[in-house]
Amino acid sequence: MARLKEVYKTKVATELQKKYGYKSLMAVPKLEKIVLSMGVGKAVADKKYIDQAYKDMMAIAGQKPLICKASKSVSNFKLREGMDIGLKVTIRKARMYEFLDRLINLAIPRVKDFRGLNPKGFDGRGNYSMGLAEVTTFPEIDSATQTWQEGINITFVTSAKSNDEAKEMLTQFGMPFREK
Repeated sequence: MARLKEVYKTKVATELQKKYGYKSLMAVPKLEKIVLSMGVGKAVADKKYIDQAYKDMMAIAGQKPLICKASKSVSNFKLREGMDIGLKVTIRKARMYEFLDRLINLAIPRVKDFRGLNPKGFDGRGNYSMGLAEVTTFPEIDSATQTWQEGINITFVTSAKSNDEAKEMLTQFGMPFREK
């Protein structure tokens, strides 16, 4: 079993139940999925960028990403309908907890000039989104092989009803939010 899943079952769920007064452990909010996405605008000019991003995302997530195609043609960006311009992957269950563990304990501490995660990244329904400017903060990515700097967006989808419940849950997992 993933370490953070064990932490959720033993510590986080009981703390949330006490704090918010849930009658059952089944009513306690939980992490449902983590969605990673990456826009690769440079892929319009050269296909090697999407190939490099595909390999990086596969190393980070541990599963194959879905290639997103352009839905419309935009002449100013030299973009045609159907071109590959992004990647996304949805992580669930044990792999999700393992990714969260690596993110909190390995990737976030390696971010340069890190002052904490922005607490305004919640959407009002208990989901949290954040971004990393460089994928090289993940230990799976070798910075020597990177030819260009790429960022990644990370969205945590929870079953929480409010932002407070979701923030409390993520904080107990170890997410380092900064003070407002």
